[in-house]
Amino acid sequence: MVCMGDVVTREPAVAGRFYPRTKSEVDGALARLFSGTPPPARLALGVVLPHAGWVYSGQLAARTLATVDVPKRVVIFCPNHTGHGTRVAVSMAPSWRTPVADVPVDRGLGAVLLDELAVAPVRGAAADESAHAREHAIEVLVPLLLARQPDVHLVPVVLASLTPGECRKVAAALVRAWSRLGLVPGSDVMVVASSDMNHFEDEVETRRRDKLALEALATGDPDRLLDVVDGHDISMCGARPVATLLACAELLGAPPPQLVGYTTSAAVSGDTNRVVGYAGAVVPSI
Repeated sequence: MVCMGDVVTREPAVAGRFYPRTKSEVDGALARLFSGTPPPARLALGVVLPHAGWVYSGQLAARTLATVDVPKRVVIFCPNHTGHGTRVAVSMAPSWRTPVADVPVDRGLGAVLLDELAVAPVRGAAADESAHAREHAIEVLVPLLLARQPDVHLVPVVLASLTPGECRKVAAALVRAWSRLGLVPGSDVMVVASSDMNHFEDEVETRRRDKLALEALATGDPDRLLDVVDGHDISMCGARPVATLLACAELLGAPPPQLVGYTTSAAVSGDTNRVVGYAGAVVPSI
């Protein structure tokens, strides 16, 4: 983290590991990832994007983003891989640094979201940078979003292992925050749910488990998704972020998600014994 008086910019934690370190390398990688993708065809309430290293899931994340018109405000929910910070950690840093540019945080929307989270309290909802400091699941997606929307402003939120009811409370708080600020979902603001799918089973078992989770995702029912993921021990790390997106869609009457694509790490590594699954999906705008 870089401190400038009372101003703190969130520094990259995984540049050079999950994605390239320098601007020229990132620009080149982005050009390759988005090569051949069609112009954006529609507004979206939200998208589900994988967050592994770009070599494994970057192409699918780019292909998914390329199908939608990314607005100037993006709320990103991700899981907590590090164990640090509060249970619902909203970043209020002025900006997030990437090798390409500093990306502003929409602290106005973040503050209103925190206000609304206090109305029907979710335990541990707070402005908190410690949950974000070493977390990769938002960072790897920020340059991709910037490539699609050069004026993008972020509201980064790390979610811990929330209950289904708490996911719904976070979704309701977000919808109320948008309403207070007069933001139209899809055209003014979009949600990104950052998630990989099942982890570290063999290819056959990974695809079997992920099929169950993706069938539940396709229903648009957040409770069903979490029931299936938890009940079948599917290690979908961002199940809570995805369930929160689905709860937003349910509150607003949006259509259920549409799968853009699915792959596994074996497609790149060739290792079919220890595999991670990746999915990209779009929740259409109302």
